[in-house]
Amino acid sequence: MKTQNLTSFSEFHLLGFSEDPDLQLILFGLFLSMYLVTVLGNLLIILAVISDSHLHTPMYFFLSNLSLSDICFISTMVPKMIVGNVTQNRVISYVGCLTQMSFYILFGCMDHMLLTVMGYDRFVAICYPLHYHTIMNPCSTASLLLVSFLVSVLDSQTHNTIALQITCFKNVEIANFFCEPSQILNHTCSDPFTNTISMYLFAFIFGFFPISWNLYSYCKILSSILKVPSSGGRHKAFSTCGSHLSVVCLFYGTSIGVYLGSAVLQSPGKGMVASLMYTVVTPMLNPFIYSLRNRDMHSALKRLCRITV
Repeated sequence: MKTQNLTSFSEFHLLGFSEDPDLQLILFGLFLSMYLVTVLGNLLIILAVISDSHLHTPMYFFLSNLSLSDICFISTMVPKMIVGNVTQNRVISYVGCLTQMSFYILFGCMDHMLLTVMGYDRFVAICYPLHYHTIMNPCSTASLLLVSFLVSVLDSQTHNTIALQITCFKNVEIANFFCEPSQILNHTCSDPFTNTISMYLFAFIFGFFPISWNLYSYCKILSSILKVPSSGGRHKAFSTCGSHLSVVCLFYGTSIGVYLGSAVLQSPGKGMVASLMYTVVTPMLNPFIYSLRNRDMHSALKRLCRITV
């Protein structure tokens, strides 16, 4: 496709998972069910935390905000993809593409930050249990949430500012089911090396420190758990952070896979599958991990179901 500037086009073309008409109904049912499971599962987590006074703690406060962020994150991309599969119209406007990209980065970074502060919460609870309520007081909890949101807005607006400065694109076909930042930057008429370096620089800045902190905190947590003399005590201490550790591994594993896949994988289909794991499968599995592996959340969900019935 020829080089085009902003005056000659006003839309992008997204890629579908399949052009086979016989598969569209199957894909529609699959993605719609995954979306509904994700939204309903995370809503249940939020309602359980709100309705149960036993869960009015910093850890579950951050968990409910993580669930809300996951709902917003998946709603940024999946409804558009579902409609595109049904109507076979995968066109998205230039403004809509930038808007989708901004919210994708905003809520994706919010997930990163919330997992980081949840790691900090577990670090304080296990390594400094006697000072936990002093350190994790309501004021500091609200401050951590505010900082997470402000950092996410900064990350989103930084990418948006770079995208708004682009006035020329070599291609308007995006090889993914949503407006992924790397795809947009790679289609600019300017040197792609500069755009790629910029993308990975921001990924390093906004991703390296959360990942580093989670690694550090769990090294300290593991060291503290190993010092517990009884096996029952070690199991109880580790069970308080097992769900968070599972979500961290799933989230960072898939997100790193997407970034590496965008640089290594040459097949658009493989890149879309990697993106699907990160944007859809991970938010869908989070409620199951926290409800099945967490005894308090499991009990709260049972009480919520009894109240509803």
